[in-house]
Amino acid sequence: MRVKTNVASKAISYVAAYVFALLSLYPIVLMILSSLKTNVEIFSSPLSLPNSFSLDTYKKLWEAVPFADFLLNSVFVSGMSVLLITVFSAMAAFYLSRFSYKWTGALYFFFIIGLMIPIKLGIVPLFLLMKNIGLLNSLWSLILIYTASGIPISVFILTGFFRTLPVELEEAARIDGCNHLQVFWRVLLPLIRPALATVVIINFIHAWNDFFFPLIFIQEEALKTIPVGMMVLFGEYETDWSLLFAGLTLSALPMIVVFLLASKQFMEGLTAGAVK
Repeated sequence: MRVKTNVASKAISYVAAYVFALLSLYPIVLMILSSLKTNVEIFSSPLSLPNSFSLDTYKKLWEAVPFADFLLNSVFVSGMSVLLITVFSAMAAFYLSRFSYKWTGALYFFFIIGLMIPIKLGIVPLFLLMKNIGLLNSLWSLILIYTASGIPISVFILTGFFRTLPVELEEAARIDGCNHLQVFWRVLLPLIRPALATVVIINFIHAWNDFFFPLIFIQEEALKTIPVGMMVLFGEYETDWSLLFAGLTLSALPMIVVFLLASKQFMEGLTAGAVK
């Protein structure tokens, strides 16, 4: 009787998981199908398949707006931000977890404060700062802001993972002649790949989808990122929704690729703390 109950519960769990997966994927499928339709088809039969599968909408998108520039700008800003966040956060987390000085606790609390204060509250000082240092209307202004806003949560995540690693691994490496940098790079860093994947995905999605800061700091058309650049597709009296859905589909692809490549490590990073 218990075996039948277990089988039934597993079957129900699988069915619920498949239903949830279908519900989660449906908006993405609907977005892709809408990008292959005309405006008339989108409004007349929004949930049906397109009458003909054609990539003309995507060709029209590349001709209507400088989408290649928007894409390259978003890739550059998101990639550089994630790279800087990962490097500096990993080094800071290594220091906070492996070295104990009287100021270590205060330094860790300094990073935690960054989680409590929304960075958008300082938009006016940030704008004046970027103007004074000559980074206004520059992609590096976005990179610096995303790096500063992403480091606190990244340090918090990575410090927790570093503290779960046995100290004996580090001691064995030092006996073999490794210095601090070699211990960090060759021994400990490969062991926290799940946490690194979590940091990469969280910060990449934040930088890729952000609309607020590019709208404030970027005025030149050629330097706009995808979220701001796509605004040109919204007309005052008419909007070409097929072009808009095509742009949304292309802008979602890099995030989907990043998540697929690091999904295993990402899930391990989210669940590792439950078994420590």
